[in-house]
Amino acid sequence: MTTTGRHRYTTGRLHCGDSRDTPQAAGTGRVRRPGRPFIAVLLALGLGACSSHWGMRVPDEAPVDATSMSPPQPALELITLDAPALRETAEPEPPTDLWDRLRAGFLLPDIEHARIDAQIARYTRHPDYLSRVASRAELYLYHIVTELERRDLPLELALLPIVESAYDPYAYSHGRAAGLWQFIPGTARMYGLEQDWWHDQRRDVKESTRAALDFLEDLAQAFDGDWMLALAGYNAGPGNVRRALRRNRDRGLPEDFFALPLPAETRAYVPKLLALRQLIADPEAFDLLLPEIPNEPHFAVVPIGGQLDLAQAADLAGLDSRELYLLNPALNRWATHPQGPHRLLVPKSQAEALASGIANLDPAERVAWHRHTIRPGESLSTIARHHQTDVATLRMVNDISGNTIRAGDALLIPQASAGSEAYALSQDQRAAARDTRFGRDESRDEFRYRVQPGDSFWTIARAHGVSVNQVARWNGMAPRDPLRAGRELVLWLPGAADQQRADASGVCADGGCTLPQRQEEVRRVSYRVRNGDSLARIASRFGVSVAEISEWNQLNPARYLQPGQQLLLHVPVTGGR
Repeated sequence: MTTTGRHRYTTGRLHCGDSRDTPQAAGTGRVRRPGRPFIAVLLALGLGACSSHWGMRVPDEAPVDATSMSPPQPALELITLDAPALRETAEPEPPTDLWDRLRAGFLLPDIEHARIDAQIARYTRHPDYLSRVASRAELYLYHIVTELERRDLPLELALLPIVESAYDPYAYSHGRAAGLWQFIPGTARMYGLEQDWWHDQRRDVKESTRAALDFLEDLAQAFDGDWMLALAGYNAGPGNVRRALRRNRDRGLPEDFFALPLPAETRAYVPKLLALRQLIADPEAFDLLLPEIPNEPHFAVVPIGGQLDLAQAADLAGLDSRELYLLNPALNRWATHPQGPHRLLVPKSQAEALASGIANLDPAERVAWHRHTIRPGESLSTIARHHQTDVATLRMVNDISGNTIRAGDALLIPQASAGSEAYALSQDQRAAARDTRFGRDESRDEFRYRVQPGDSFWTIARAHGVSVNQVARWNGMAPRDPLRAGRELVLWLPGAADQQRADASGVCADGGCTLPQRQEEVRRVSYRVRNGDSLARIASRFGVSVAEISEWNQLNPARYLQPGQQLLLHVPVTGGR
């Protein structure tokens, strides 16, 4: 059926023996959870219906005619079963395959729509894709399903990380979203996910799942239980969905998800999840083969009591460091965060070994330490950068309240106990892998550039004859990520080795090179679009190109500008002005 209005269904369930009702479609697409009085009525009716199967009323005993006595008949007794006994006999054995458990908790409506059909066709054209995603999901899916059940949420939401990240905890989008659930920095902070030098909790399996389900519950409440709108809000932001609803309401148009004027990405986003729902519900109908996932926890949480070197942790648990990072993908460095959370996720079979090893570990062996004597001209930031740590850690470890340090004093600095190969998925190793993947060829050399105050992706890219997207991609960033002065970037440039050796190309030192002197000054300008403006007209007015404006503002040149829209421009200004 093609939906023309909202699809209304209920998630309430009535139990009678081992039968349960399923979500019923009736009207619009909002989920209505019955209030407590209504639930009480349903339970009363349900238990009344059940009791008629389990007991019978016995009439009062009549006088016995001794002349026509027949052999005594067994008395018919009233049979009563208490609720726990009923549950014990009625509940089936839990499924051995996690996919079966997942299907049993599907609550979203089974909708037919051309957009869903298109996504089903897309997935079925690439059956190996879902097999690869399922293999990655095996590490995390049990935990996510368990959390959804604990909150009484539709288990289809466990498929959302397939749409968001293909169950890759290191997924990072052009919009600065990270992790299984693809949180952008602002929303992550709203839901208590920390992001700093040591870790990024948008990638933490437990914390990001908690935050994602909190966010989804808030969205479902905001849209009166309509999960289609809640999912759209997760992708596009609730404000965009409200504006689309208001626009349709003002024009007398339907207000269901499929009728809303939403961004193209969001219009495909919800159908992707609903397509996955149909594929997982009946994979045989689509000739799909899903690898079985055991219906049991994959990992256990082991308290570690403080900061711990990850090479040490992997050795104690008998794990490959890559496997340890995949279960703890929030960790950016060679050790856990000095301020916690002081725990590690490890495969269930290795949890006891790690716990025992930590209990017998000499505290001095948790983290290796280096004693550094401060030299004249050094600062906390330069020392931290040189020793691959952060200023906050130096302050904490050495009980320093500000930035003042004195030459001749000594600092204790935590450092990795093993070589880089022992920290397979640390941020530095992931960056090195990206360096190898993007841009490295026989015609290009590695160029290290130290970010200067006032730099932007665009000014750096323009000075070196590359694109903003290349600079961002080479450094595992998004074009709109903030650039901090002092950060070192990797660029892959033709003849870069010669450029770095040439004094005329700029100021080069051990930490890399700064930009060469430019012949023109570039000024950042914030421009508000006016009626009648076009990208070509604005580009001509400021002496830049349409492609540059599009890149600076992540615009699609084929789409119209809106009056009032704010644009960021980098306008060249001659030295005499």
